[in-house]
Amino acid sequence: MTDTADQGILRRVFADLHIHIGRTACGKPVKISGSRDLTFANIAHEASERKGIGLIGIIDSHSPAVIEEIDALIGAGEMEEVPGGGIRYRNTVVLLGSEIEVRDPGCGPAHLLVYMPDLAAMRTFSSWMSKHMKNVTLSSQRIYVTARTLQTTAYELGGIVIPAHIFTPHKSVYGSGARRMAEFLDLERIAAVELGLSADTEMAGLLTELDRYPFLSNSDAHSLAKIGREYNALLLAEPSYTEWLKALRGEAGRTIMANYGLRPQLGKYHRSYCTQCACVFDQDHAVTDRCPSCNGRIVRGVIDRLLSIADRNAGTAQEDMAEHQQASARPPYIHQVPLEFIPGLGRRTLDKLFDHFGTEMNIVHEVPQASLAEAVGTDIAARIADARSGILQVEVGGGGYYGRVRIERR
Repeated sequence: MTDTADQGILRRVFADLHIHIGRTACGKPVKISGSRDLTFANIAHEASERKGIGLIGIIDSHSPAVIEEIDALIGAGEMEEVPGGGIRYRNTVVLLGSEIEVRDPGCGPAHLLVYMPDLAAMRTFSSWMSKHMKNVTLSSQRIYVTARTLQTTAYELGGIVIPAHIFTPHKSVYGSGARRMAEFLDLERIAAVELGLSADTEMAGLLTELDRYPFLSNSDAHSLAKIGREYNALLLAEPSYTEWLKALRGEAGRTIMANYGLRPQLGKYHRSYCTQCACVFDQDHAVTDRCPSCNGRIVRGVIDRLLSIADRNAGTAQEDMAEHQQASARPPYIHQVPLEFIPGLGRRTLDKLFDHFGTEMNIVHEVPQASLAEAVGTDIAARIADARSGILQVEVGGGGYYGRVRIERR
């Protein structure tokens, strides 16, 4: 693999770096809330053959049963380790990761993503975690060391740490951990931050602490269908761990070209909601700790939490972020509606699209609207075109329920 910055050898690679395993191939649970068909092999196959995503992060790869499964897949010749780091299956390379809960004294719970360069490092990391965790076989378990200790161990093994879905009200660095990452994390040992489904680059620009970090938009998929609902476009020489790190650091021409994600209003934690009467509060309501209707407890939504801890005000954030993006070459955040969110686009129609055009990334990025119309009709083709450009109308999400796409009469 060459390190030259010659743009001619680099290519666009789509990447979704936060995908859960529901069960192992033999049925052992890993992510309890994940679909049973989310096995390591099924995820790789879905990403390669149906989604068209060249680089994926499976963040339950620390589970000993999963490590055994990876060993078996490599031994059978179905997968192979990549010299630059990762596991190749056909057109996709899998990065080995782990989602871990930390809770430092005086702070709330927060999830961190740790990625390892290869299977040997992940095996060592898993063994270390087993000494500080009640059940290392499961996903997203709490580790009984400080966050900084976890960071140090990860980096000593050649890994990196990325805070997960940083604004969500449940188990994220800002949503429940603390008002600032610096309160419990070593800021020098954070490789990037993951925005989460209810936030985007503009919203994250309200916090100056984040100016120094690359942003990632990932699916946090709990089912095969959810893979790629948010993703990134990277410029790489090839999909691998080493190339990905170069893109995060902006080295040798490698870069994050764009973040693709839901409009934040579609995220299920975008707005605050009452846990008792399930009322979702819109922008006209002042957010307090108690519901004005039933006095139930309010869980503060991403936008409301962010506004409460922001050190830029919303009126100047866009101007500040525009200046910062120009200085730091931060990539654009492109709002898209995933195919599965589009009304009228059911499984049969999706299968017809895949039969005609191959992968979801090809359908979303490459196929002309006229060709889509020939396959599935003008109405669905028009909705896909609108989804590409992010102009579909949406109803706001909150309270654990996703927002919805509204269809306007043409």
